[in-house]
Amino acid sequence: MAMTTLYLVVPLAPLVASVIVGLWGPMLGRRVSHSLCIAGVALAMVASIVIARDVAAGHLFNGDIYTWLQSGNLKLTIGFLIDPLTVTMMVVVTFVSLMVHVYTIGYMADDPGYTRFFSYISLFTFSMLMLVMSNNFLQLFFGWEAVGLVSYLLIGFWYTRPTAIYANLKAFLANRVGDFGFILGIGLVLAAFGSLDYAEVFAKAPSLGETTLVLGFGHSSLLVTAICIGLFVGAMGKSAQVPLHVWLPDSMEGPTPISALIHAATMVTAGIFMVARMSPLFELSDTALSFVTVIGATTALFMAFLGIVQNDIKRVVAYSTLSQLGYMTVALGVSAYSAAIFHLMTHAFFKALLFLGAGSVIIAMHHEQDLRKMGGLAKYMPITWITAVVGSLALAGIPPFAGFFSKDAIIEAVAASHIPGHSYAYFAVICGVFVTAFYSFRMLFLAFHGAPRFGARAAAGEHAMAAAPHDHEESHDAGDEPGHDDHDHGPPRESPWVVTVPLILLAIPSVYAGWAYIEPMLFGNWFGNSIVVSPAHAAMAELKEEWHGVGAFIAHGLTGLPFWLAIAGIASAWVCYILRPSLPARLRALAGPIYTLLDNKYYFDRFNDWFFAGGTRAIGRLASNVGDRLVIDGFFVNGSARLVGFLASVLRRLQSGYVYQYAFTMIIGVFALLTWWVVR
Repeated sequence: MAMTTLYLVVPLAPLVASVIVGLWGPMLGRRVSHSLCIAGVALAMVASIVIARDVAAGHLFNGDIYTWLQSGNLKLTIGFLIDPLTVTMMVVVTFVSLMVHVYTIGYMADDPGYTRFFSYISLFTFSMLMLVMSNNFLQLFFGWEAVGLVSYLLIGFWYTRPTAIYANLKAFLANRVGDFGFILGIGLVLAAFGSLDYAEVFAKAPSLGETTLVLGFGHSSLLVTAICIGLFVGAMGKSAQVPLHVWLPDSMEGPTPISALIHAATMVTAGIFMVARMSPLFELSDTALSFVTVIGATTALFMAFLGIVQNDIKRVVAYSTLSQLGYMTVALGVSAYSAAIFHLMTHAFFKALLFLGAGSVIIAMHHEQDLRKMGGLAKYMPITWITAVVGSLALAGIPPFAGFFSKDAIIEAVAASHIPGHSYAYFAVICGVFVTAFYSFRMLFLAFHGAPRFGARAAAGEHAMAAAPHDHEESHDAGDEPGHDDHDHGPPRESPWVVTVPLILLAIPSVYAGWAYIEPMLFGNWFGNSIVVSPAHAAMAELKEEWHGVGAFIAHGLTGLPFWLAIAGIASAWVCYILRPSLPARLRALAGPIYTLLDNKYYFDRFNDWFFAGGTRAIGRLASNVGDRLVIDGFFVNGSARLVGFLASVLRRLQSGYVYQYAFTMIIGVFALLTWWVVR
């Protein structure tokens, strides 16, 4: 009973704080409001750690807390599944969320919506925890939609800015497309298994492995394949996989703390967690796994290319998130679920670090986000610089930083896989290593190294760089943010402790989490029965046979292709942005159409605007012109009026006022009635 109460504390502590601050925040004041929200998330984190230790001791839990509805044999409940996969997500989510909460005190200090923002991020944390702790599809869907709703509120937090409103609407619509597939998948689960409880569905899944579903037009599919693809379409929206990725870069319109929370450990990783949780279903369909692999590989490589041409510091990190989510998805596709969750964990630490580091730079630059207007910040912001170096090295996959272990494990698993599409995936993830290292250190060098390009000293340089082609949409000045101004405040300064302490605390696991947890998570029994892998998909089993310890793994990595590609990417960035700063402009001119393609983000947004938005408008015009004007107004409204007018004009001639005409009409009527009666 005590542990059940503790399970409830984890999601409810942030919820209670969110409700109190949301309703009475302005009355309570800023200090009380942020203290309540931070205390709620801190309590959830401590409880999560206690629960994780209890699970490590072998005490699992799968039970219902509240029965919401029961109809016949169908029972809809609120319940928790507490196992190693769940507690891993709980600890990561609450830790990163706590760091973001503390960081928000400094970042949002001048914002008039301070208490409202704290209420939102605590509500976001509650939603994510309900998602990962669920033991049934109904609660999963509730958490799934709740994080989508709160992300809509957070991305559009500065609701007076048209770009923010456009971004949150775009995120909402893109996620609704994915969620349509997700709800279809859940509907098929209910139709096939008669239950929404994980344990019941997973237990019955093997017996339905060969059941087919008629799709129409002479086509059919394995039922489990249709279920898995439907569920994964939901993951494509939430975890921003091609082509449903378009919302995530634009979500940078929200404040930086929520960018870190959405893109590091919470919303975008929900799809990765969900597929790992559904491993008993996905393992029954090679077709679904192949689909997942190809989508993830495409996202990993092609979104990495876009990170090279971004000038907004937050958008560079956003496209990095897209690419890393692609790596996780590839791992899911080759049945390396443990490697996907391992990369999810390490990525949460170093990506939150990079986002919050970018926010620290933005604060110091008085809310300037354009990398071309920075430079030389290392001497002004030593703590932010050191933590940014740690985050960049982890992202690039340099040993012994955390990203090296998880990324190399994914690459090795893809190489050992036999899933259709694994060759393409291996090519994509290998090429992505070079590109990732290049854009991450491009951002580091442009922001922290070289000559300063801010203030009056760099005015001439700014004018010269402005002449180069770039995406005007992405070089906006965040000085328009409410509560901030864009006047010259003097040279940059290191951020306050409420900003730098979370950076330091996130830098620590970005260094050690890889070598500390690779053996238990990938080659031990960390996840127990939480993840199911078919013997036919033995990529991780093959890697386990070759495992000889952390030292041997690092030694092997230092001689492997990924490491040298990462070094080449870092060296290329150093040549282009430190040694020969004029080289990028020349390369951009030589690239020509390729640069234009990247600068326009492969024209996904333009296609969506033309095909979907434009198509919807065309359908609306057709419905208006044909349905409304021609059919409703023209035929029914005006047509009925004309018919009544015509009948009235005919009947009017019978009302002459002459008695003989009325008598003659009566005689004709009587004669007609008699004739009808006789004939009948």
